[in-house]
Amino acid sequence: MELAVADVTNELMYELSKKIHFRLDKIDAGIDELRHSHGAMRGHMISIQTDISNIYASIARHDDRFDRIERRLELRELAEAQAKFDRDK
Repeated sequence: MELAVADVTNELMYELSKKIHFRLDKIDAGIDELRHSHGAMRGHMISIQTDISNIYASIARHDDRFDRIERRLELRELAEAQAKFDRDK
């Protein structure tokens, strides 16, 4: 009972093409999953970048406010020193 070389080759080629098709389907599913994960990570990174930008803006506002407070304190100290100098005359 001998099989023809062409029959074995066609049968093997069919099985091989089925396996290749199955593996390609798995690869496509994996790529889709990676694509979704990448999109989610990108969204999180954008959210973090926005949060950091908001923190920097808040710090800048506080820094400006501290500068104004320091200037007012310096002016007050100068005025107190001037008043003391004027009283001593």
